[in-house]
Amino acid sequence: MNAVVLAITGLVAVFAGYRFYSRFIAEQIYRLDPDFETPSHAMRDDIDYVPTNKFVLWGHHFTAVAGAAPIIGPGIAVIWGWLPAFIWVVVGTIFFAGVHDFGAIWASVRNKAQSVGSLTGEVVSHRARTLFMIVVFFLLLMVNAVFAVSISAEHVRVPSSVIPAWTAVFVAMVIGVLLYKVRVGIMWPTIIGTIILYAVIGLGEVFPLELPAMIFGLGPQAQWILLLFFYAGVASMLPVWLLLQPRDYINGIQLIIGLGILYGAVLINSPTIVAPAINSNVPASAPPIFPLLFVTIACGAISGFHGLVSSGTTSKQLDKETDARQVGYLGSAGEGALALVAIICATAGFASFGEWEAMYSEYGNGGISAFVQGGATIASNGLGLSFTFAETLLTVMAILFAGTTMDAGVRLQRYIIQEWGTIYNIPILNNGYVATGVAVTACLILAFGATPPGAPLGTGGMAIWPLFGTTNQLLAGLTLLVISTILVKLGRPSRYTLTPMIFVTTMALASALIQVRNLFAAGQYVLLTIDVAIIICAIFVMLESVSAFLRESRKAAAGTSAG
Repeated sequence: MNAVVLAITGLVAVFAGYRFYSRFIAEQIYRLDPDFETPSHAMRDDIDYVPTNKFVLWGHHFTAVAGAAPIIGPGIAVIWGWLPAFIWVVVGTIFFAGVHDFGAIWASVRNKAQSVGSLTGEVVSHRARTLFMIVVFFLLLMVNAVFAVSISAEHVRVPSSVIPAWTAVFVAMVIGVLLYKVRVGIMWPTIIGTIILYAVIGLGEVFPLELPAMIFGLGPQAQWILLLFFYAGVASMLPVWLLLQPRDYINGIQLIIGLGILYGAVLINSPTIVAPAINSNVPASAPPIFPLLFVTIACGAISGFHGLVSSGTTSKQLDKETDARQVGYLGSAGEGALALVAIICATAGFASFGEWEAMYSEYGNGGISAFVQGGATIASNGLGLSFTFAETLLTVMAILFAGTTMDAGVRLQRYIIQEWGTIYNIPILNNGYVATGVAVTACLILAFGATPPGAPLGTGGMAIWPLFGTTNQLLAGLTLLVISTILVKLGRPSRYTLTPMIFVTTMALASALIQVRNLFAAGQYVLLTIDVAIIICAIFVMLESVSAFLRESRKAAAGTSAG
């Protein structure tokens, strides 16, 4: 199979979904109003609530939701073959992810930028809100821990990535000041900032940075994890205009360029996919493809984390309600394009089937490493770039995506903890510094606590991945159910959100039950406890939400009959 066929087929399908299906959803289901006063104007504080140019906001949203997950998930899932991963990414992006992300922004904007957790309290019940927020907190805990472990591993594996990755933080802050304080136009900061970021890739090759082999009993990867969470804690407290927005925007530009490089190299080189369409000889460590495929690839098909970003930060920055289609649906389409190229890199970037099979000798292998190695080979063969330069470029790209997700993730954890402080009258939790400290501490405990016995501290991130994917999809299902309830309450069709909700929730619950058995057998009792808690909370939220949905459906039917 030629990778060009896969690339063109997938891209045409995804962006046709944006062109046609998202327009239908915008006009007929969500019914966007260009004159509606969004919370960014009504509640403006220039910290969290800031009216934002739709292209800047798209960059923030795109990179915040994309992160490294649409690279890691597909990079693992191709162990079952490239065809199931391809179908799920394309179909999931068009009919699941786009509707979910777009809908979460719309629902939040229409309800004073409340998070999806708060919306659950209003639409369903206060009890459901409490349980929903527990699921959300666990999800954020896992995504932050997984990405910290992934970034630290890549910094150790590719030390030339350190200088370019951290230079991006400085560049983003300068751009933020120029845009919001100096009031310069967006074009020149974008051009100059992008040039600097690519220029320092060469600097990273000349001056690779490595941490000491051991400090206070901590190896390099553990040291990076501590530094990353210190950074994420500080970043989460800064105004969104100073770092979060501009960093996500400039990373979005980098992502577009990176996608252009990879897709361009694919078109020029026409690599052959060496992996089987359906792999009938998977390692014994691999779980069954059904239902685990649908949680292994979360981001890139549908992801509950996107709903948190959509309703937690994006909705507070939306300038016009009509911008939600571009920001939400097109953001998910872009993520689908990233997941698609990750599939291609992880299946066509190897010289032979034997080389590919060696990479995927165990379930959980692949991920970022397969993407970087395979992508660097394709870029080198197609565009004539040196393998080392291409490897550094793709590693930095993956690190920056994961970093922006951590920025947003810790910020969202802070919001939840502060909200708990208000709900349960615990004033100390309302303090931003305390809430951030609690969030970071919890993330560190999980990042280090998931380390397998005998392994170096901080190297157990992939043990969390299946549970992260399961929680992610459960949350997506719950979010779609809340959106469906709001639609029914407004007298609008709900089948376009309800159908994907039923499918993804069923797959996620089935996966969660399988993982109970697997985690118990592996002696991963911390993750087992989290899994059981998530299942219980999710089931109760689902029951309450279904009850609320049926209640609103009966009201709508009665109103129609009376009319």
